[in-house]
Parts: sequence; structure tokens; C-alpha cells
Amino acid sequence: MGQVSRYVYPFTAIVGQDEMKLALILNAVNPKLSGVLIRGEKGTAKSTAVRALAALLPENRVVADCPFGCDPDDITTMCSSCRERRMRGETLPVVTRKMRVVDLPVSATEDRVVGTLDLEEAIKKGEKRFEPGVLAEANRGILYVDEVNLLDDHIVDVLLDAAAMGVNTVEREGVSFTHPANFILVGTMNPEEGELRPQLLDRFGLCVQIAGILDPAQRVEVVRRRIAFEEDPAGFCAAWEAEQEKLRQQILAARKILPRVQVPEKMLYLIAEIAIEMGVDGHRADLVMLKAAKTNAALNGRTEVTEADIRETANLALLHRMRRKPFQEIAFDEAKLSAVLGHTHPHTHSHSHVHAHQVR
Repeated sequence: MGQVSRYVYPFTAIVGQDEMKLALILNAVNPKLSGVLIRGEKGTAKSTAVRALAALLPENRVVADCPFGCDPDDITTMCSSCRERRMRGETLPVVTRKMRVVDLPVSATEDRVVGTLDLEEAIKKGEKRFEPGVLAEANRGILYVDEVNLLDDHIVDVLLDAAAMGVNTVEREGVSFTHPANFILVGTMNPEEGELRPQLLDRFGLCVQIAGILDPAQRVEVVRRRIAFEEDPAGFCAAWEAEQEKLRQQILAARKILPRVQVPEKMLYLIAEIAIEMGVDGHRADLVMLKAAKTNAALNGRTEVTEADIRETANLALLHRMRRKPFQEIAFDEAKLSAVLGHTHPHTHSHSHVHAHQVR
């Protein structure tokens, strides 16, 4: 098994779980979606998918000696130190590195997550000495939180704040330090082990409920691929490389298209109508539906949101925001959504070609 660890199971080789894959890809195109919460029992490829996503994504150009791995080509997202060096006309040393997955342990303290400020240094020398934490490591990578429902609520709050703002600010006794914290947040949880509070649930951009695969042919395919990967990881990865590269290029193209995507007025009304019909509280659902639909359009190479984009992403944005009674399971009402979208036939929409290459 030693050699398997050097290879990562290819994202495009994961059987089924299309919603989870779509949610992860949408966040890879647009980290402003504020992450994805994957709910499901053990053994449903949650962590496999997250590591596979990191291996799929293009490498990052980073400032070699920066603890935050700043982007040398974008002064707007740089930390204060890189920005000052650039302003002084210094040439920043650049290296290319793979997209990182940073794991957050359930036992993490707040200091470990946000980092610490050395107050003595600040008082004695007037210098801010900052000891980076998990959020610094995760900048421009993926922050993976397994069993997010078992974390302290306060820490979940801090993570979601940073994910939404793209920055982390640490304050101690009137001294503050801010650094970039742009990351794709992926939380997983097994609902049998306890729920997240609704306020925290609402702040995850997208949510996916996954279950084990019940179709025998698909289950056989899962096992067949897994065995093939374990027996010959290099050969298996090579066989999927063309699919991987196709999806990689699709994600890169979508990132470029995204800023140009327009939303017709009619689609804004449709989003509002769905949110009202589905009985969601607050306006975050509408905003996330809008962002997800725009990202889906970009993923399909289009600069205008269509009803198909809303249909394909609405449940990802709404699943965890639907009003429900205490102890009621989180569920998504597909029939209700179809009724709102009643004037379109469910089979007429073009499915994003991300889904096209699952089983072969």
C-alpha cells in the first residue's frame, strides 16, 4: 500500500455522488460561495472527494518566503508585508506549489485556528510578531473540517467568518493583525452524531446530503475501481488523466468567465419565488442561489444564467435552509421545486457536462 499514498484517487473516477462533486467544483470555481457542508454516513467517499479535488486543481504561484503563500501577481489580496515589499520595488521570490488540503482537528483551540499575536514584542519593540495558525496555512487552499458538528460553536463561527470575508483578523489588547485567508471550506458531518445549530448551518454556502449507493451495478463499479487503483495506482491515475485534464481546463475557463456572467431580471424573480415557496428564512438563500447559478453558468461556458442553472443548483443552496420542525430530518422537496418551475419540463434542461463522464 505504500505506493498508493503518493497517488491521489482521481476526482473524475469517483462513481456517482454527482451533487457532492458539483458542490465541490462550484466552490473551486468560486470560493465566494462560502464552502460546502457534506452530510452523510461513514464510508461515503467524503474525504476521498476533498483530496481528489485538491489534486485536480491547478497549482498555485506563491511568494516563496511568505507564511500565507500570497499570490505574487495580485497586489489586492497580498498580506501587508508582501505588499510593502512590492511597493519598495522588491522582486518577490516565486515558487509553484500544489493546492493544499489543511485538516482542522476537532480538538483545535481558537489560538491554533486564528494564530497568536506576541504582545510583549508589540509593547517592547513596537513590532507585531504574529504566529500563524490554521487559517494562514489554508490561504489559497482547501480547509477540510471533518465532523464539523463536534467542533466548538465559537470556532465554527470564526471559520465561517474568515471563509465569507477572505481575511482573518486577530485582536489582542488593542493590537490587531490581519492577513488573507481565502480558502475553499469543506465541512463534513454524520447527522447521527448531532446537528449543527441552524445559525451555523445557514452560513455554509452549499450543503449536500449523501448516502451510500444502492444500485448494485454502481456499487460493483466503486469496488472495481478502488481495487484497480490499489493494485496499480500509477496506471489507474494515468488512465483517468485525460478526464482530469478536461475538468481542470473547464474549471480554469469557468473562473475567467464568472465575472462576466449576467443574470436576467426574470431569473432574479424566479430565485425569489423559489425561496418564498420553499419557506426559507432570511435572504442568504437568495444570494447563494444567485451565486451558485452564476457559477454553474460559467462552468458550462455561458455568460447568462438560465433556468437550468437555477434548477441544477437550487437544492445545494436550500437543503439546509428549509424551515423544519424540531427533530425533523433535513430534506429537500424536489416536487415543490418542480411545481415552482412548473412551466419547464424537467428533461429539457442541459445537464452540465461535469456529470457526463461518471461510469464507463
